[in-house]
Amino acid sequence: MGALDQKVAIVTGSARGIGRATAELLSRQGAAVVINDLDQDAAAAAAAEIAGETAVYGCDLTSPGEPERLVMTAIEAWGKVDIIVNNAGYTLDAPAHKLSDDWFQKMLDIHLVVPFQVVRAAAPYLREPAKAERERGEEVFRKIVNVSSTSGMFGNAGQANYAAGKAGVVGLTKTLAKEWGQFKVNCNAVAFGFVETRLTAAKGEETVAEIGGEQVQLGIPEQVRQMATALIPLGRPATPEEAAGGVFFLCSPWSNYVHGQVLNVTGGVQGGMTS
Repeated sequence: MGALDQKVAIVTGSARGIGRATAELLSRQGAAVVINDLDQDAAAAAAAEIAGETAVYGCDLTSPGEPERLVMTAIEAWGKVDIIVNNAGYTLDAPAHKLSDDWFQKMLDIHLVVPFQVVRAAAPYLREPAKAERERGEEVFRKIVNVSSTSGMFGNAGQANYAAGKAGVVGLTKTLAKEWGQFKVNCNAVAFGFVETRLTAAKGEETVAEIGGEQVQLGIPEQVRQMATALIPLGRPATPEEAAGGVFFLCSPWSNYVHGQVLNVTGGVQGGMTS
């Protein structure tokens, strides 16, 4: 028996990395999970490898109408939504004076606008059941977990665009908590530090991804990786599975009275990864 039996979860960006680890953990705990990724094939492959009940929706969530269609994937498959994890994202790094409008807007779109659009699309399926439950004197908690970052909490050199999006999602989270607490929708964020994913791998040919028809160089320079590791009190980056543990807590019944908070999963880092 799992902690999330009979629950339905949407995890964006869940074919790889933290999203994949989160989807696997929620599934092991009993949730049915919508696997979403920019890469349809990767999403389908991830879903096939997860033992629990899954549905797949591959898309570019920044395209018009896609957040709504993502939510409808869960509704058509299982008739409800209980958990939303807004995890999808990537980085486009440059110093502020060299950042283009396009790169700045792309980071706001994926890290802030998309989470807003996903939760807005899900609002009827989160709020309306709660109204009926409230009339019956029942408390049924549903969960929204937005992924932020130490960059959003403390800033980070070379990431004015990413940091702005990740800071914005904290403000969105806290506002939703004030508006939707009456419906027992727990709204929290998790701020990750250095986690071993494609975004933090050493730059190289294997970390190039195609996003919106553009070749995007993922990863960070090896010197920055080493410096970031040296700043972590626990002495190493997190694994995706360790990062997923923080998300799971905020999706679980043990977080029912945790609301409007940002859980820092950083290995003890209390500031930006670099200065």
